[in-house]
Amino acid sequence: MWALFIWVSLLLISITHWVRSWRNPKCKGKLPPGSMGFPLLGETIQFFKPNTTSDIPPFIKERVKKYGPIFKTNLVGRPVIVSTDPDLSYFVFQQEGRCFQSWYPDTFTNIFGKKNVGSLHGFMYKYLKSMVLTLFGYDGLKKMLPQVELTANKRLELWSNQESVELKDSTASMIFDLTAKKLISHDPDKSSENLRSNFVAFIRGLISFPFNIPGTAYHKCLKGRENAMRMLRNMLQERRKKPQTNPSDFFDYVIEEIQKEGTILTEEIALDLMFVLLFASFETTSLALTLAIKFLSDDPAVLKRLTEEHETILRNREDADSGLTWEEYKSMTYTFQFINETARLANIVPAIFRKALIDIKYKDYTIPAGWAVMVCPPATHLNPKKYKDPLVFNPSRWEESNANNASKHFMAFGGGMRFCVGTDFTKLQMAVFLHSLVTKYRWEEIIGGNIVRTPGLQFPNGYHVRLHRKYTRECYK
Repeated sequence: MWALFIWVSLLLISITHWVRSWRNPKCKGKLPPGSMGFPLLGETIQFFKPNTTSDIPPFIKERVKKYGPIFKTNLVGRPVIVSTDPDLSYFVFQQEGRCFQSWYPDTFTNIFGKKNVGSLHGFMYKYLKSMVLTLFGYDGLKKMLPQVELTANKRLELWSNQESVELKDSTASMIFDLTAKKLISHDPDKSSENLRSNFVAFIRGLISFPFNIPGTAYHKCLKGRENAMRMLRNMLQERRKKPQTNPSDFFDYVIEEIQKEGTILTEEIALDLMFVLLFASFETTSLALTLAIKFLSDDPAVLKRLTEEHETILRNREDADSGLTWEEYKSMTYTFQFINETARLANIVPAIFRKALIDIKYKDYTIPAGWAVMVCPPATHLNPKKYKDPLVFNPSRWEESNANNASKHFMAFGGGMRFCVGTDFTKLQMAVFLHSLVTKYRWEEIIGGNIVRTPGLQFPNGYHVRLHRKYTRECYK
């Protein structure tokens, strides 16, 4: 009896000590204020709780009000310092490789692969970035422009003959098919397997509570990745058996790199790279495009000004039916302002993670080595001290601003040395699609268009519209 009593007492003491240690983690200095939540879970449930606001996420807003712009929490079992302070966030990006390195929770790494480009550092990251820029750099995009315009025109023509079109899924399909063709020469009409369907399953569980149990969104996400990776692995093996003299796509270029003597590129890294490129190239852009069209539907004045810019391009041509030139694309001043404003309010990436490599002193606080730091772009983009009426969609606010690169106040495409290499590709696709849309079509909303954030942006009911072809005299006069 006494032995049982002593055992239970020791167990209770151990649990109490563990809970106290969880709630009061050790630190050589002063930690920011905040709560570590429940043991093991932390505040993960609150973080993933759906909301319908376009404002700063409630999880962040409530804690900033209570603790200030820098606070501590725990997500998926990891201690995290959350930064809504623009100076700290900028410092974190600028100190990549010295004080911080890219990091994401294990649940994300399991999804994107342990060797994905976001998890690699130093020379390997720079090496992969230079490879990707052979496709998405200035020369690659210039060559891609006619194909991007042709794809947009064909899809819009197809959709205009339908009773309605769901924009999120349809633009995602359009962009995926174009990107998959450039990356791996994938033709959905000739392939026996639907590669994109695996990515759809993957996306549905991407930002969901990380329970890997059959039936859960997270489990379906992992299965979607598994199936997509199997298809990519089979393609890689077939290509290696029958190498081509002249590379026909990015996959051939990657295989050439793998086969070079002394290469540092492995099959695992190459496959994870292809997977991430396929995902990143279409999902984020289709979300941004769908929201952009919703903004145009809600603001006739913005639509009018955007349309005028593109109709001016057509009027200034000798042949209005000739394709877009690179010079015309670069002249779309208001369009790029419109895209920046869409990205600012979309906040498609709600959090950017880094990990502290050493103990870091910032103001009165210490960020312990090994802790994660979560930069919160929505807090930066919706800061009323920087953006007047931050929730109002106003592309003209960018007239005096140069947001081609990341800054303390604009990080829609990341920051520091990890500024998204696909940024210019995204802007090209959006601008060209908008050009074709506003010069050739009108549209009416049918249903949907409401958003949910979990915390990533979603359109739970889609966004259905009906397209109407403009008459020729409507288009350019």
